[in-house]
Amino acid sequence: MKPLPVPRKKKTAVFHLMLLPAVLLTLVFAYLPMAGLIMAFQDYKPWLGFSGSPWVGLDHFRYLFEREDGLQVIWNTLVISGFKIILHLLVPLGFALLLNEVRHMVFRRLVQTLVYMPHFLSWVIFGGLLLDLLSVNGLVNRLLAEVIGLGPLPFLSDGDLFRWTVILTDVWKEFGFGAIIFLAALAGVNPALYEAAEIDGAGRFKMTIHITLPAILPIVIVLLTLSLGSVLSANFDQIFNLYNALVYDKGDIIDTFVYRVGLIDGQFSFAAAVGMFKSVVSLILIASAYWAAYRFAGYRVF
Repeated sequence: MKPLPVPRKKKTAVFHLMLLPAVLLTLVFAYLPMAGLIMAFQDYKPWLGFSGSPWVGLDHFRYLFEREDGLQVIWNTLVISGFKIILHLLVPLGFALLLNEVRHMVFRRLVQTLVYMPHFLSWVIFGGLLLDLLSVNGLVNRLLAEVIGLGPLPFLSDGDLFRWTVILTDVWKEFGFGAIIFLAALAGVNPALYEAAEIDGAGRFKMTIHITLPAILPIVIVLLTLSLGSVLSANFDQIFNLYNALVYDKGDIIDTFVYRVGLIDGQFSFAAAVGMFKSVVSLILIASAYWAAYRFAGYRVF
């Protein structure tokens, strides 16, 4: 006599219980705080609470676009994020292509380890190192003065230089880890294609152009489209640990702006409105990015 089949719900009950802590944390820290978004439509006063604070409608959202610094932080965020998205795609891709050509495995693993290491440092630690290295009397400026006779550059006090400093240091910190995806994609390319191309007399450059890049193009498209959802997130941790009042005009982004006006200046309602604006736009971009990834690269989550 065959044993009775175990109901599907009982089979998966253990897995659902394993998910319970993560679900509870998500509810407590991601969904319940969304009730505070009502502040974006109120002139919120802590002593009056949500129920007693006067309703102002969309005034805070209009005020965001009327403020000169409000428009500036949106522009700063778009510029910094845009360059980061492009370089976070091109630099890891180029590094992966170069590393894929290395045949000495010990040297290859050593290089991989060295370039991955900065990813595992928090921006508190990495930012502290950069503050020392890039200060007027830091190691970088001393080397510039001694090697090419260039005067000290204000990497952290000039707006234009600061903007490129945060872009390039973020790429430096993350490109090694970002190359993992491309190295995995390169490992999946059929070796027979390279053998056939070599028999036909193709060199490594032509193999890269006609075999390697077309083979990993779908991965490139997926990563590019999915990264569009973070175009309004320019890495708060990095900017917060590196910026100062001298570079607010070129280095201030939406997240640091919300922190200052909300927690330091006490403009809770206005900060909530700015944060809500960013979240709504990011949601639209993420939905569009997933649609584009499915439309052009056949990628889908569900």
